[in-house]
Amino acid sequence: MRIPAPQPGLVIRYAFLWSHEKAAGADEAAKDRPCAVVVATPGDLRAIVAPITHLEPDDPSASIEIPAAVCHALGLDEGRHWLRVEELNRFVWPGYDLRPIPRQPETCVYGMLPPGLFEQLRKAIVARQRARAGRTQRRE
Repeated sequence: MRIPAPQPGLVIRYAFLWSHEKAAGADEAAKDRPCAVVVATPGDLRAIVAPITHLEPDDPSASIEIPAAVCHALGLDEGRHWLRVEELNRFVWPGYDLRPIPRQPETCVYGMLPPGLFEQLRKAIVARQRARAGRTQRRE
């Protein structure tokens, strides 16, 4: 599988571990899903990712709906998708949890978020972190 260098806005397939899974004692995610790279540090590469889900959030401030045209351009499946900003995973890149895209085993990359959508994601995550309303699972 081809694994590129991480960069903010890159959408990858990843085994995202939710906080409720971790609290129940899980070390592995129950499901692989698209995730957006939010932070990528140089040197000893570390990445922080935000999950993409079909589940409409109870709290609208906890997510950003992805426009249908962006979902289509990324090759995501049908239906509505949300970038969740209240839950993040942090890991050493590339780690063990990158997964190939279904029907495209040569890559884990869906594409890039448009700059405006990435900036909206970044600002929402910063606001949640400042309010201490976000959670980051360390997967290192």
